[in-house]
Amino acid sequence: MVTLFWGIAKAARPRQWIKNFAIFAALIFSGTLLDPTNQLKTLSAFVLFCIFSSATYFLNDVFDIKRDKLHPFKRKRPIASGLVPVPLAVGLALTAIAVFLPLSYQLSPAFFFAALTYLLLQLAYSSYLKQVILVDVLVIAAGFVLRVYAGVWAIDAHLNVWFLLSVTSFALFLAIGKRRSERTLMESQASKHRETLLHYPENLLDSLTTMFANSSWLTYAFFAFLQPPIQARYVVSRFLGGIEIPFAEAKYLMATVPLVIYGVMRYLYIIYEKKEGESPERVILTDTPLLVAVLIWITMIVGIIYYLGA
Repeated sequence: MVTLFWGIAKAARPRQWIKNFAIFAALIFSGTLLDPTNQLKTLSAFVLFCIFSSATYFLNDVFDIKRDKLHPFKRKRPIASGLVPVPLAVGLALTAIAVFLPLSYQLSPAFFFAALTYLLLQLAYSSYLKQVILVDVLVIAAGFVLRVYAGVWAIDAHLNVWFLLSVTSFALFLAIGKRRSERTLMESQASKHRETLLHYPENLLDSLTTMFANSSWLTYAFFAFLQPPIQARYVVSRFLGGIEIPFAEAKYLMATVPLVIYGVMRYLYIIYEKKEGESPERVILTDTPLLVAVLIWITMIVGIIYYLGA
């Protein structure tokens, strides 16, 4: 019994919940991070999306059970290995959706729409769309974008269009990088694992990777540059008795652009040299330089918006 519960927990892929942290983007960039009401709504949206994403992972593993058995790593998944029976996996997924989808409507009708769209899109992807070249990566990217919109709609916020374009570019960059690494990993077994990999020649994947790597940092740079300038203030309380010293008005978010450029460059290195881009969530959690860059970027964003801009 303990082994079964462990298999269920593993099949839910909690490590991939890191993708759902994209929901917090709206809370941070809308300037309402310290609002208790929006904090609760965003946290609720995050938990619900974790449940929905786990449900889609169960269903995806059921659809992919034959292919996963041929994969060097995925064959060890609980459903592919037979640890979790297929009827149980399907039952858990459908029950989770039936119970928690109505709760998402109570949070926000717009959030319900995002969650429903995500579930339908993932179901279509698992059953058919993953076999359609180019469409498969668009669907993967759409999952990331829907997470951001879910966070936006959960708190009724508004995000700059350049930020959403940046999210879209990053999502496509990660999706293409995933396919590039899968093709490298599978080599001669590509057709058995996923037929669409045969239709992705290396030069096409390389071109698409370069294209979306460039668009990722460029759209983010436009987002940072087009933000209203901040009249920064700094309080030197110990030396000047709490006197506020006004700094020059500037677009301080531009200071985060070099970190984003480094992140893109590091991820390209991971794809081509380390050949580990197949699982973006694993890369972020295990590649120390990239993880440090992400943490510094988040710290700078919060500091600029909620300290310098306060």
